[in-house]
Amino acid sequence: MATQSVSREFEEATFTKVAWRLIPFLFICYIVAFLDRVNVGFAKLQMSGDLGFTDAIYGFGAGIFFIGYFIFEVPSNVILEKVGAKVWIARIMITWGLISSAFMFVTTPFWFYTLRFLLGVAEAGFFPGIILYLTYWFPGARRAKAVALFMTAIAIANVVGSPVSGAIMQFMDGYNGWRGWQWLFLLEGLPSVVIGVLVLVLLDDGPQKAKWLTQDERDFVSRAVAEDNAKKGDVGGKHDFMGAFKDYRVWALAVVYFSGVVGFYAVNFWMPTIIQELGIDKKDFLKVGLLSMIPWGCAAVAMVINGMHSDKTGERRWHAAGGLLVAMLGLIGLAVVGHAPVPSIIALTLVTCGILSWVATFWSLPTAFLSGTAAAAGIAWINSVGNLGGHFGPDLIGRIRTATNSSESAFFALAGMALLGAVIILLLPRPEKATAAVASEPAR
Repeated sequence: MATQSVSREFEEATFTKVAWRLIPFLFICYIVAFLDRVNVGFAKLQMSGDLGFTDAIYGFGAGIFFIGYFIFEVPSNVILEKVGAKVWIARIMITWGLISSAFMFVTTPFWFYTLRFLLGVAEAGFFPGIILYLTYWFPGARRAKAVALFMTAIAIANVVGSPVSGAIMQFMDGYNGWRGWQWLFLLEGLPSVVIGVLVLVLLDDGPQKAKWLTQDERDFVSRAVAEDNAKKGDVGGKHDFMGAFKDYRVWALAVVYFSGVVGFYAVNFWMPTIIQELGIDKKDFLKVGLLSMIPWGCAAVAMVINGMHSDKTGERRWHAAGGLLVAMLGLIGLAVVGHAPVPSIIALTLVTCGILSWVATFWSLPTAFLSGTAAAAGIAWINSVGNLGGHFGPDLIGRIRTATNSSESAFFALAGMALLGAVIILLLPRPEKATAAVASEPAR
């Protein structure tokens, strides 16, 4: 069944069926993944005082996660392509859930650093693996919306997780002799283990193994993706594993990703502290969680709208760069408003809306010219290099706060990084300019 001869109704029904089967479950997977990655921001409100951790210790420990992530990212994604998504994603989730729960036993900076590093090692490959996995099911013209829906889990994890984390710390504190932050790590780590087991049951490695599709639907999805990959070959030449590292666009996009991630995780890991310092009682963790819902709730809406509009228009570059520019304005706002409650919440909202709108469309840029093994390596490399920003951002704020008792200069530096990322995106060539043979492929 050639994709050209398929009716529009059949095409829409098939991809809708695929989306409803995959996206909700992957969405849940990413929620628990992201909670395990960032709940340390809430734990810090109590853990630092209990264990005598300075802001510099916390900032370095929060960020060292991404060193382990960087080292094992590319091998993990290549292994996923070789052994299949089902087995490898399950392995990732089970190991990171166990390590996350083990944080309840931390007593020294050494063990805090060690477990954060190991958590990064365990989770390496999950996000780029899912991005790669979606390329097996959706052609490029449909991928930004699918990625945006999947990635709203970042916002929803914080919308739901912020008040839940605050409530756990506030109301479970002292139960069974454990502090609230210990219960936080335990109760938010175990769901990853359970869902990791479910991955083995509910995920399929590709369209041809999906028994919930008819044979016509399996053939159509496989052919649509194959034709999309063939167009990428026409645009940029067929890439092998090493070819991805020789393409300057891969390196440029790695810098872009670093520029956005450095600000995102700096604000994410420090948001509970930033909000608490707006005048909230130091024991009212639930209120911190409730206020944290505002930026993340707005971001969930913004990223879906941005992704859908990007798919509708076929434009990628300005949708991605524009998000970074909005985040830049929010970071500048955080630097100048001090501890004023309403302006600070507005600035945090601009940062979250901008960054999540950017990242929802960003991943359509590398997948526009990479496919196969090159996509596995290229996506993982961009994500791993970029995610080093997750180390430098929180660590930068922690060191500056310890040295100056202020975060102002750090926010200005992060705003500069967001501007750099936006400029690089806009300077990259548009894929449709590479050859007239792919004029029908939407501009990225």
